[in-house]
Amino acid sequence: MADIQALLIGIVVFCCWAAMADVEYAIYKDPEKPINHRIKDLLNRMTLEEKIGQMVQIDQSRASAEVMKNYYIGSILSGPGHVPAEKASPEMWVDMVNDFQKGSLSSRLGIPMIYGIDALHGHNNVYKATLFPHNIGLGATRDPELIKKVGAATALEVRATGIPYTFAPCIAVCRDPRWGRCYESYSEDPKVVQAMTEMIPGLQGDLPANYMKGVPYVAGKQKVAACAKHFVGDGGTTKGIDENNTVINRHELLSIHMPAYDTSIIKGVSTIMVSYSSWNSIKMHTNRDLVTGFLKDKMRFRGFVISDWEGLDRITSPPHKNYTHSVQEGVNAGIDMIMVPLEYKEFINDLTFLVKNNSIPMSRIDDAVKRILRVKFMMGLFENPLADYSMTKYLGSQEHRELAREAVRKSLVLLKNGESADKPLIPLPKKESKILVAGSHADNIGYQCGGWTMGWQGKSGNITQGTTILEAIRNTVDPKTVVTFRKNPDAEYLKSNNFSYAIVVVGEPPYAEWHGDNLNLTLPDPAPTVITNVCASVKCVVVLITGRPVVIQPYVDQIDALVAAWLPGTEGQGVADVLFGDYGFSGKLPRTWFKTVDQLPMNVGDKNYDPLYPFGYGLATEPTKAK
Repeated sequence: MADIQALLIGIVVFCCWAAMADVEYAIYKDPEKPINHRIKDLLNRMTLEEKIGQMVQIDQSRASAEVMKNYYIGSILSGPGHVPAEKASPEMWVDMVNDFQKGSLSSRLGIPMIYGIDALHGHNNVYKATLFPHNIGLGATRDPELIKKVGAATALEVRATGIPYTFAPCIAVCRDPRWGRCYESYSEDPKVVQAMTEMIPGLQGDLPANYMKGVPYVAGKQKVAACAKHFVGDGGTTKGIDENNTVINRHELLSIHMPAYDTSIIKGVSTIMVSYSSWNSIKMHTNRDLVTGFLKDKMRFRGFVISDWEGLDRITSPPHKNYTHSVQEGVNAGIDMIMVPLEYKEFINDLTFLVKNNSIPMSRIDDAVKRILRVKFMMGLFENPLADYSMTKYLGSQEHRELAREAVRKSLVLLKNGESADKPLIPLPKKESKILVAGSHADNIGYQCGGWTMGWQGKSGNITQGTTILEAIRNTVDPKTVVTFRKNPDAEYLKSNNFSYAIVVVGEPPYAEWHGDNLNLTLPDPAPTVITNVCASVKCVVVLITGRPVVIQPYVDQIDALVAAWLPGTEGQGVADVLFGDYGFSGKLPRTWFKTVDQLPMNVGDKNYDPLYPFGYGLATEPTKAK
């Protein structure tokens, strides 16, 4: 009897030891094991509730450590303007992200969450970050190596705040400037957009030799996961109406809008975001043929596919009508992570119901979770889930500001320079008795940066650290040159002052997404009046701060020199660098500059191509010594 008792005790002890060993050692926690083994081991341990949690991305405003733990949430995003506090320091960002992450790590399996943010032209939600030109300006540089450097700098600044994931780059091919997101597109030409996908290795790091196509890659703690968006055809909608219908045949879709996705996948992009728009009336969020059949199966993409903000809600009109059906459609189409920023509990309940009722197969859930875990394992999130303050020094660093200044210089397109090539106005002389700077955009950091800056729609004024164009001009001219600034000088003022020349800086107010859809594309008042008054009285350079070509033909004859400066970001000194000849102009139009909106859409290669300035146009100047 004693022997039997001893045997039983031994068996119990052995079982307890084995159970403890199982807790202490798990393949998925072992960084020495192949990633596929780790994924398989972890997936086998997960309940349906835990799997569905991984597929959920919620907004920072709804997150807490408790929510992360109790609902097994896989990801958080900071929606535009959703910050730890106004003008929050990078340390405050790190603390906030870590607090959420500790909630995830305290869950049963300790799966880390991935925090994402829209860092679209630098870390644009964060005070004092370096803000680069928006993509349309980067497209004008035609410099993929520069774009790669911009990506690397952005990655460091995003990591400085403890965040490992950005919803960038936008690789839309904008075919109509009436679209409110046209400035997020590098070009109307798919080849230029393909070249600019060098942003991806900038953000994520260069792929190792012989790396398998389609497998996501992030090269360590100084890099971030990227997101190519918006799949697919977002830039081709009718009249440029945001989130609308792209009416083209399959050949046009594949030859215009798809090439940059193939290039992004070859470069190891970690995630791809689906577009709100439709292709021939089929919502992309429900398009299984393209999301699963083409992107995942044919193009061999192995990262995860993410929805846009409340993307499943917007499958229907009005949004959120018959939501359970939309969840079924979207998940079965092949979307892996669902951005349900606010009403995540409803989504979890609906998805759970659909799986338990066999409306969504378990294999679809497992595919989604495998892809999400693959990205998390690949980027080292299990080994390094928490950030520290060691990278805060990179936010807004002088080195990054110099890089942004270079990007501004190379993005500017000189459209007109004097009456003829023999009589150029630019480079402007630095030494004059008195010069005028005019216009609403000359001394406004917010206007320089455009939308997606310190909030969704952007803002006017001194909203973050940077150099305005007016400040840059004053920094550059001779100390004895008097620089006078008037936003809207009248004719009498202009006649009563003997200005050597004037620099007029006007453009569009900030906007984002559908708020920027615009069927007339005229410069808002009083810009036309400022141009007309100033250029009638004094030699003038007009600098346009816009997210796209605008109606300028009526004023071209009055203007002595014309510069497309796009949305240059915080480093306005780059504008003065080329105006005054410290560097030459080299930018080329990334899109066609139309004469009238009646011509739209009009893109390079069209039969009836009659632009004001053609795609690729841009006058060059040589650097000169101060005059």
